[in-house]
Amino acid sequence: MTGTHDDRLTGIRACVFDAYGTLFDFASAAAGCADVLGDKTSALTALWRDKQLQYTWLRTLQGAHADFWRVTRDALEYALDALDLRDAALPDRLMSLYLNLQAFPEVPETLRRLKAAGIKAAILSNGTPKMLDAVVSNAGLGDLFDHVISVEAVGVFKTDPRVYQLAVDWLGVAPREIAFQSSNAWDAYAASAFGMRVVWCNRYGQRPERLPGKPDQQVRTLAELIPILGLS
Repeated sequence: MTGTHDDRLTGIRACVFDAYGTLFDFASAAAGCADVLGDKTSALTALWRDKQLQYTWLRTLQGAHADFWRVTRDALEYALDALDLRDAALPDRLMSLYLNLQAFPEVPETLRRLKAAGIKAAILSNGTPKMLDAVVSNAGLGDLFDHVISVEAVGVFKTDPRVYQLAVDWLGVAPREIAFQSSNAWDAYAASAFGMRVVWCNRYGQRPERLPGKPDQQVRTLAELIPILGLS
């Protein structure tokens, strides 16, 4: 964790989390098909994710929104084609696994600590309501969130400021009273530029972005959020 106890975030009334890569391990989908993917498992995970994000940004720029389920399927089909993976059953199998992604190990306890402290918790994600309901339910986390918020309410993807405004509207708190957690640096920086307090969960050892905004704290897992909020 960067910083010291003097850098604790004070005045936080709600914690908002990105879903994919932050709460849920998107790599677990391809890992569930390792019997077929073999030594291409990691390559598929990386290319699928990269193309998925590219399509969200490009569709937003084009004004050609399609929901995240469609974007995820399109990105998957691109990645399978690029890696010359021709098994006809793979696309449906992988998409099904995307609804049942594994939560990172520290997530349940972190959310329970927030709930016990009376801090609201919400998800703010590119995922569709059905995708998010499925992954939260399958991970057994449904009782730990006050809100699960999808970008479909505004019909654009992150990093459009209208997405971050959704959290403010749903939670009824000011941006500076929200601690926003994302493993995606571009998402963390955008939330900071919007006015939220931000804890960048840098699970993947990314370099800092050269973008507007700056995370208040950087951690490797969400377990480190608890002392940052002064709850330890």
